[in-house]
Amino acid sequence: MGETLATPVNVGRVSRQSALIAAIPAAIVGVVLAAWFSGASTETLLIDPGTVVRWGLPIVTTVLQLAQALAIGAFLLLAVAIPPRTRAWIQTLQIGAICSGLWTALAIVQLVLTYARTSGSEMTSPSFGDELWDFMTRIDLGRALAIQVIVVAIMTIVAVLVQQPAHAGWPILLAIIAIIPQAITGHASGTEGHHTAVTAMGLHLLGIAIWCGGLAILAVVARNLGDDLVSVTQRFSTLALWSFVGVFISGVAGALLRIGSLSDLTTKYGWLVIAKTALIGALGMAGFMHRQWIIPQMAAAATRGAALRKFWRIAGVEVAIMAATIGVGVALSSTAPPVPQELPPNPTPAQILTGEPLPPELNAAAWFTQTRIDLLFVIITGVLFGAYLVGFLKLRRRGDKWPMLRMVSWTIGCILLLWVSSGGPAAYGRVLFSMHMIQHMFLVMFVPMFFVVSAPITLLLRASTARHDGTRGVREWVLLLVNSRFGQFMAHPVVAAANFAGSMILFYYTPWFEVALRTHVGHVFMMVHFLLAGYLFASVLVGVDPGPRRPPYPLRIMLLIATMAFHAFFGIAIISSKELFVADWFGLMGRPWGGTALQDQVVGGSITWAIGEIPTLFLAILTAMAWAKSEERAARRYDRSAARDDDAELKAYNAMLAAQALQDAPTPKQDAAP
Repeated sequence: MGETLATPVNVGRVSRQSALIAAIPAAIVGVVLAAWFSGASTETLLIDPGTVVRWGLPIVTTVLQLAQALAIGAFLLLAVAIPPRTRAWIQTLQIGAICSGLWTALAIVQLVLTYARTSGSEMTSPSFGDELWDFMTRIDLGRALAIQVIVVAIMTIVAVLVQQPAHAGWPILLAIIAIIPQAITGHASGTEGHHTAVTAMGLHLLGIAIWCGGLAILAVVARNLGDDLVSVTQRFSTLALWSFVGVFISGVAGALLRIGSLSDLTTKYGWLVIAKTALIGALGMAGFMHRQWIIPQMAAAATRGAALRKFWRIAGVEVAIMAATIGVGVALSSTAPPVPQELPPNPTPAQILTGEPLPPELNAAAWFTQTRIDLLFVIITGVLFGAYLVGFLKLRRRGDKWPMLRMVSWTIGCILLLWVSSGGPAAYGRVLFSMHMIQHMFLVMFVPMFFVVSAPITLLLRASTARHDGTRGVREWVLLLVNSRFGQFMAHPVVAAANFAGSMILFYYTPWFEVALRTHVGHVFMMVHFLLAGYLFASVLVGVDPGPRRPPYPLRIMLLIATMAFHAFFGIAIISSKELFVADWFGLMGRPWGGTALQDQVVGGSITWAIGEIPTLFLAILTAMAWAKSEERAARRYDRSAARDDDAELKAYNAMLAAQALQDAPTPKQDAAP
């Protein structure tokens, strides 16, 4: 194991120290050259904050993203790759905590420099502090950067408390939350395609962080991994492959939003896009070489030193290229793209509210022809379908049986999720309350029902291989979540039913509904929450995956009837309401077609009442079928037991009845009594 390696290993001409030390200058040189080429740091005539701010902000942002990548890469390796409590694991933990603290400090500096750059104020001004406070509390950009500082500071505190792989998930979660403000404040934050731009930016930052940070951390601790070097490198190679796919897809989506035609590639922004694409392509080629040739050679190496030297043949150069890529990316984010990033002149009310043109009048064809692609859920749906298909095929090749109907059910669920998130309901869901309720009902009732009966957790457990070195893969993390106190609590029948029904009231009668309409983060939270709430409730009724003990079938039927009644009550409440939900949104949409916003709300209430009964009926049928199968299995178990012991249980029961009857029989004295 990793802790058994006690002597240094000669890694050849390219040392890990020299390559890692060269990474920071490579990043700084990349951002300086790119900023100089694009003119992003040139002096402005109206509000110029000075040379220190103009050049300091991109450099600080570059180093911040390096620290961010190292922190995320460190805790990801702690969570899934490096055996716990080894020398390499402890060293990685220390690096992750230090980089988290550095990220916090640089985030504070970035906040100050961003305000100075935006306002043109001098940092030595006596009123600079008060103006900075107003920027942090009143302006969206300032609030986003302040939230990043707070979240990363909390992450640093949590990082110090990490003691085992299960704890490493919390810093990763906080790091993802901290990346959200960076994605929101990027390019295209207020234009058509805003949701795609935010998702693309977030996935791009996260993918680069996992890829670059993970490899850099692996390079630092490689000498202390010992016999675990090959297995850890293989695990990271899988993470790097997924990261490359995410970076490629998000990069293409972001570029399409900011480059309108091929001629835009000849602009300074376009040349930077080409440069970054070339660097990412070089990284992808290096990763391919590492996966196809270097890792097998490492596994076949005679000594640890030989394996380490083969690792460094590509890793040293790859780290430097990654750092330069981050620098070019920072300069790219500071350069004005050729496609205007503001609303067009004389925008319509719908464009002002949603940032996108009003879709055409809703008709039967528009349900399936109109789209509003949600990049995040397209990727999620693709991953869900691909992972299930791989597990299904793996079991079939192994000779194990897995019902084809479950594969069909999972496919239907994925198709419905893709349609709900990127099809007609998505195109009209922010314009019409009725279509929003279609989206809601499919998310909370139809899609989860098909997912639950597909038994995905059971398939994962049967198709994946358990780890025995203390690390946690997907299998171990899923089991940890299912068996955790939080997972058991949320999946408890009463809690799942209360969450399923009560979250509707909390969502629609609180400001959360408006937040989901106005912000992409709120929209994603809504989608994920209702999908999981529906999944947990359906799992209580018809689930077969591991989880909390499910209630008896009569109680399940009662829960289902109560839910049906609640849906009817909720729909009637919407129909009879005379007040418009989020009136300054749906009431100001400016639709030239369709009924009034209040009439559409009545339609939405009718949909809630009517469409909710269809999946409820299906769930009732599935529950009844499961109940009948359960009784049949119990009868077969009883018959087999009776055949083995000559029906000893029935004979014992009859003997007990006979004894009870003998005790209750009247005595002769009782018969003679008057």
